[in-house]
Amino acid sequence: MSGSLGRVAAALLRWGRGAGGGGLRGPGVRAAGSGGGGSGSAEQLDALVKKDKVVVFLKGTPEQPQCGFSNAVVQILRLHGVRDYAAYNVLDDPQLRQGIKDYSNWPTIPQVYLDGEFVGGCDILLQMHQNGDLVEELKKLGIRSALLDEKKDQDSK
Repeated sequence: MSGSLGRVAAALLRWGRGAGGGGLRGPGVRAAGSGGGGSGSAEQLDALVKKDKVVVFLKGTPEQPQCGFSNAVVQILRLHGVRDYAAYNVLDDPQLRQGIKDYSNWPTIPQVYLDGEFVGGCDILLQMHQNGDLVEELKKLGIRSALLDEKKDQDSK
């Protein structure tokens, strides 16, 4: 991770810890189960990533991420007001953990999917957040970023 990405990720992690943690899970966030045996098959993974507009495979849950990168992804989604997404805890199922890596051909967790398409991990999502691409991608999904409302509020002051 480059220096500036690392600093922003560290700031997001500090911000997330200071936010009280209780508000991480919005009304639509589903900490989905891994689906049981054979959950690493390509067909099952294809169905999981296409089931919801926003899907995240992470270590832990949105309420209790088990690694800093997973926490950063949760915090970025929270900053944008993304409340309706499916979250799969890869620590619950070794087949899911390896299967999603094979499915995406991406070696690390967390992994983010928008409208069934693999976006990337924490570093990619953070970069998209910083350069404004995430706002545009969410808009394509019919999700209005909360950052747009925050910017509008600041402009009106």
